[in-house]
Amino acid sequence: MPEQNLWSGTSSQWKNLGPFLLCLLVVPIPWAIYRWLVVKTTTYTLTTERLLTSRGIFNKVTDSLELYRVHDFEMAQPFFQRILGLKTIALVTGDTTSPRILIDYLPADLNLQDKIRHQVEECRMRKRVRTVDIEDGSDLHPDDGGALS
Repeated sequence: MPEQNLWSGTSSQWKNLGPFLLCLLVVPIPWAIYRWLVVKTTTYTLTTERLLTSRGIFNKVTDSLELYRVHDFEMAQPFFQRILGLKTIALVTGDTTSPRILIDYLPADLNLQDKIRHQVEECRMRKRVRTVDIEDGSDLHPDDGGALS
């Protein structure tokens, strides 16, 4: 089955409220335009196999995360985001180059975390990948020969 795009989007410009307000008070407007472009040119694309993160105004860099490497999700809605109907999704991964991916200022009614979770499970089933939790050994006692308690 060929890889298909399931969702593609960017963060909300509300992410730049602080820098925009700062521009009114102190900093020149080109900095606000730069911040706007950074958010506008950062795109996230969820496919059936990967999560692609593209960023860059002049030079594009795309980071690819294989979905079977996602270990955990965290969803947060700080007060300001909650008022605006936005949320932040953090993915904890087994990828060495990007162990934590943050997708912030997304519409809360998008249910992107459910789409990602569903695709992670399907991708693991297709590739027959299983995760194993390994304890750090803190339950080992030196006096009983290292046996677990």
